[in-house]
Amino acid sequence: VQLQASGGGLVQAGDSLRPSCTISARDFRTYAVGWFRQAPGKDREFVAAISYSGGSTTYDDSVKGRFTISKDNAKSTVYLQMNSLKPEDTDVYFCAAVTFCGSYKLDPSVPAGWGQGTQVTVSS
Repeated sequence: VQLQASGGGLVQAGDSLRPSCTISARDFRTYAVGWFRQAPGKDREFVAAISYSGGSTTYDDSVKGRFTISKDNAKSTVYLQMNSLKPEDTDVYFCAAVTFCGSYKLDPSVPAGWGQGTQVTVSS
């Protein structure tokens, strides 16, 4: 199982980005997938998650109304549409197969782990 996040970049405040996360696995359709972000020296924090079917989504309050997570099972890819970006959105963004147990966590049954992440930098 391989996981690849890409599509970050350097943008100005108010701009948009759409990072993508591809998980190469035969049973991708059975995975709930989440996006997380992490700044240097800080804990990784939850951003958004989508159910295995794509029918249910959850967002952190800090991104509600600005970010949209979506899942394309045919392409084994999850997207994070990021609009109205703010400088405080600057972080490395990671995706992972997740499970919910009080909060969204890395699914230990999926061996892909976190992957490398993709840098998002928003200038003011």
